[in-house]
Amino acid sequence: MIAPCHFGLEAVLKKEIIDLGYDISQVEDGRVAFIGDDEAVCRANIGLRTAERILIKVGSFKAETFDELFEGTKALAWEDYIPADAKFWVAKAAGIKSKLFSPSDIQSIMKKAMVERLKQVYGVSWFSEEGASYPVRVSIMKDIVTVGLDTTGESLHKRGYRKLTAKAPIAENLAAALIMLTPWKADRILVDPFCGSGTIPIEAALMAANIAPGMKRGYTAQTWKNLIPKKVWDDCYEEARDMVDMSAKVSIEGFDIDSDLINVARQNARLAGVADMIKFEQRDISQLSHKGEYGFIITNPPYGERLDEKKNMPPLYRKIGERFKTLDTWSMYIITSYEGAEKDIGRRADKNRKIYNGMIKTYYYQFMGPKPKGHSYGNN
Repeated sequence: MIAPCHFGLEAVLKKEIIDLGYDISQVEDGRVAFIGDDEAVCRANIGLRTAERILIKVGSFKAETFDELFEGTKALAWEDYIPADAKFWVAKAAGIKSKLFSPSDIQSIMKKAMVERLKQVYGVSWFSEEGASYPVRVSIMKDIVTVGLDTTGESLHKRGYRKLTAKAPIAENLAAALIMLTPWKADRILVDPFCGSGTIPIEAALMAANIAPGMKRGYTAQTWKNLIPKKVWDDCYEEARDMVDMSAKVSIEGFDIDSDLINVARQNARLAGVADMIKFEQRDISQLSHKGEYGFIITNPPYGERLDEKKNMPPLYRKIGERFKTLDTWSMYIITSYEGAEKDIGRRADKNRKIYNGMIKTYYYQFMGPKPKGHSYGNN
């Protein structure tokens, strides 16, 4: 299996896969490969919080020319995966540091090669393609072509609870990873003062209640009668339902200056089944305060990516710094592309980590507070 993820979050995903009980075979930029059976396809799709999708690796080979790409693709055992009535196509192709880099050319040549192979195997001259969908994804890195069958369909960050979003929403799988990069546990306070449509608080609540992120959605591979029996899917959904524990006592809060977004966040939390676990409130950053100790701020504030917003960034980040100073036992974790973040917050981060939020290079600044007695911060 191959599980793509955000660049910079490979270690988080690797730990998740190991925790699910599977062996890692390779870790590369933006993806983690692991060994698993048909049950692993189901459990990984339903249970992984930080992956983008789950691909079954069909094969890999070297190709520097389109002829080599055609022959390499044709040599793969497509009949082991794709039945005669299947709808199949190359849904996405990307070439990086390779001689072949045109996605549309790669896609059309590989489709032709797949057709040629399957024509010979099935003894037909054309395909109706009226059956289940078998999308293929291809990445070419330094002339090595890696071919995967996409079991997921719509990206795994789409959990099914977010019907409405903020202007610049953070993807659910990235939000989950940001929480996992901190020592936060369900018995500690968590506040997101720029919560937007509520993604970070909702992902934290899902973790606290042990709700599998993909429990309420479907997957492309559920239609593949030849590869994964329906009973395997049913058993994996049931396993996920059995693991839910709504008894966790949590203190999770989300604030935003925009009252409409707070209403959206509440609706999303209801759809996710965690409305009772989160307190959402309209509140400006200047009003950030809390009576509790040893809490966590985990947040995705504005970056000032648009020119007309840049001038607002210094005072905003100064205000974040001022409010954080008053929470003297707290830790703060901020993801942003704003270069002046540390300067305006008024403190150097104890750690920072480069993460790509879509195509935007961001840094995850980690300001550690004191450890409460009896708590260990682990390896984060």
